[in-house]
Amino acid sequence: MNSFGQAFFSFATVFAFGGYVHAAELREIGRISVPGEKLTSWDISFVDQASQHYFLADHSNQAVDVFDTKENKFLGRIAGFAGRVIENGQWNRTKSGPNGVTASIDQAWAGDGDSTLKFIDLKAMKITDAVTTGASTRVDNVRLDPQDDIIIAVNGAEDPPFATLFSTKPDHQLLAKLVFPNATDGAEGVAYNPADGFFYVNIPEVDKDAKKGGVAVIDPRARKVVKMLPYAMCHPHGIAFGPDQNFVLGCSVNGDGGMPPVILVMNAKTGTTVATIAEIGGADMVAYSAKNNQYYVGGWLMPGGGVIGVIDAKTNKLIQKLPLSGALTPRSLAVDDNTGHVFVPSNAEGGGCGCIEIFAPQ
Repeated sequence: MNSFGQAFFSFATVFAFGGYVHAAELREIGRISVPGEKLTSWDISFVDQASQHYFLADHSNQAVDVFDTKENKFLGRIAGFAGRVIENGQWNRTKSGPNGVTASIDQAWAGDGDSTLKFIDLKAMKITDAVTTGASTRVDNVRLDPQDDIIIAVNGAEDPPFATLFSTKPDHQLLAKLVFPNATDGAEGVAYNPADGFFYVNIPEVDKDAKKGGVAVIDPRARKVVKMLPYAMCHPHGIAFGPDQNFVLGCSVNGDGGMPPVILVMNAKTGTTVATIAEIGGADMVAYSAKNNQYYVGGWLMPGGGVIGVIDAKTNKLIQKLPLSGALTPRSLAVDDNTGHVFVPSNAEGGGCGCIEIFAPQ
């Protein structure tokens, strides 16, 4: 191909073809082995951008696993969690743990199946405290407000679900308990918006209408829910902030119940839905990379098998649906924004590697 032809081909690949934008698609570039018991059950994963450490809530090994994203290697694990709880021959997700996990330099926090939030010293690689939220089911999602040293812990399986605010200072003081009385199908993912200093919590269903939900906006300093941002036809789990105070909702709908697979992008300033991305859904976690300017969707419940959805955050257009092997894959994912690499746990069952797969735009 001559130089003109090469230039034309490169230019043409950024245009939509068959509903997709063929630019900067993900490709697998490496894997990290997970020692111990085979990786078959896990929950949230998280990258601390400052330390470049990746944290995985690993049910299979009853621990939070820690990986180095610079060297792409396993560093160690923090034990002392419930693990995958089996009752009457069935997996009881509401009692299993660890679940949500977040970290900042030398500290981490993780929710467990006994309704406790565990405080972790990353230098010592051990749990230093466990504070209860006063319920009977798991602390699911957690997130840090670094400006005010406040951590939010969400008990999504309670009826009604609620969130608890704790101080990250040495006293670990319980600051507030915020109940979501109109949430009739739990509470899910939580994100922190540094632009306004608020937490944003997914409420998948409001007043027993499966097609209507909202995002509860919490002011951690005032210790209250300040507003609810409504949406329809989504039923989200994950949430992640992108550019211009836009945030992506990981809609769990996959075609069942009269709701086609979609992903929503909303704006925190206006409270409106700015984009509805079709053909991708069935999601749990979602993530955003400022380096790549892309949203990533863990579409583990998509018909035909799990896929990573790649969305251009400038145009809010779907770039790619990347199929992955293994049951529950890719339920969880996280991005190191220093490198733009995407980390995805893969199930040892159902054809997966039982490792951490690493992807990057090519």
